[in-house]
Formats: sequence, C-alpha cells, structure tokens
Amino acid sequence: MARLKQHAESEGTADDAHSLNLRLTEIYRLLLASYGPQHWWPADTPFEVIVGAILTQSAAWGNVEKAISNLKQARVMTPASLRQLPLGKLANLIYPSGYYNAKALKLKSFVEHLEEAHEDSLEKLFSLDILRLRSELLNIHGIGPETADSIILYAAHKSIFVIDAYTRRILSRLGLSPSKDNYSAFQALFMDNLPADEKLFNEYHALFVRHGKEVCRKVPLCDRCCLSNLCHNAATENK
Repeated sequence: MARLKQHAESEGTADDAHSLNLRLTEIYRLLLASYGPQHWWPADTPFEVIVGAILTQSAAWGNVEKAISNLKQARVMTPASLRQLPLGKLANLIYPSGYYNAKALKLKSFVEHLEEAHEDSLEKLFSLDILRLRSELLNIHGIGPETADSIILYAAHKSIFVIDAYTRRILSRLGLSPSKDNYSAFQALFMDNLPADEKLFNEYHALFVRHGKEVCRKVPLCDRCCLSNLCHNAATENK
C-alpha cells in the first residue's frame, strides 16, 4: 500500500489501526448512504480541475464556477492561453472567485512552471510518483498542501487524501482528531488506516464537503445528521 513518508505520523497498535479502519469505513458507509455518489470534481478537463483547485482557495464553489465560466467564454482555458493573457485581464476574468489579483499570480505561476518543467504537458507532470509530484507542486507559488493534494487526487487521479476545514471539523466532533493538530496528521489518519484507493479517497472527501456544508456546519444541525449515533457533539447536544 503506497504511503507518503512525510505523513507517517500516526501511532498506535495493530488493534488501534483495525478499530480506526472500522470507524472510518462506517463513517464512509453512512455518508454514502445518506448523500449518494458526489461525482466530484466537476470539470471538463484535468487543467480545469487545477484552475478550480487554485480558485477555490477561500472561496465558495458557486463563485469559482462563475470565474471558470468567464475563462471559458473568453476561450483561455488552456495553459498557453493563460500565459499569454495580461495579468490584469486574467484578474478581471476571475474576479468572482475573490482575491483575484493574488489568484491571477498563482495561475500564472502554475502555467509558467508547466511550460518550463514539462513542456506544457500535464501527462509529463502527472507521470511523476506521488511524492515527487507533491513536492514539485508545493514549490509553485500559491500552492499549499490542500491545493496540491486536490490536484493530485482529482486531476492526476492518484491516491492521496485531501484535508480541508470540513474534514477537520467533522473529525473533531466525531472524537477522531489526531494528537497533532496539523495537516499531515489528519491526512495520515486516512492514509494509514484505509486502502490506498483513489476512487475511495475521491468520494470520501467529496462526501465530507457535502456533509460539512449542509449539516455539520459551524452551528451543526445534529437532528439531521446521519452520523449522530457516532458523534460526541450530537451526544452533548442531546443531553
């Protein structure tokens, strides 16, 4: 089973691992039964996934869709077209996603790197193993762990688990937060206790996003939660 070496922060016995596998599997089963397959990430091409992963930083997905629609209407949804586009024009097109000047620089950084390092070929970029691919993405301006892992999972179709605010919130309420409160520790919880299955990781993360948006909000709707029987927060609310 492939593992990211820098993420191997989990500790415990084989019994602990078996218990975690069962709990994580049960959570996934309940979420899938409640919401069904999510068909995520919504995009026409791998490059569109990458653009969306950058634009969705600190943005609602509905606003990202507006920005992507602008890029498509302008016929610039290719690495070469984005490189040729003046920075100000690009910023105007992605205005709906927020932080448009910063995100325009991030998009430019990615497409410039793709040309310089891989002759504009996503196939060459994605041919790297997960560790090398992740390291390279993290060295591009504006790409952090969540964005890099979204690109690896949803565009490159490689098995890595994406951690976001929804995942952290849900795990915390379920009493499953790791002892170290950082991205790598949360990621290791899944990577070390579930099969390295790209389709499973894809669906699981998408279900967390759906559940976090609709039910496990900042102020949770525990009476509507399919995980209430497993949840510490729901038990407290019901006392």
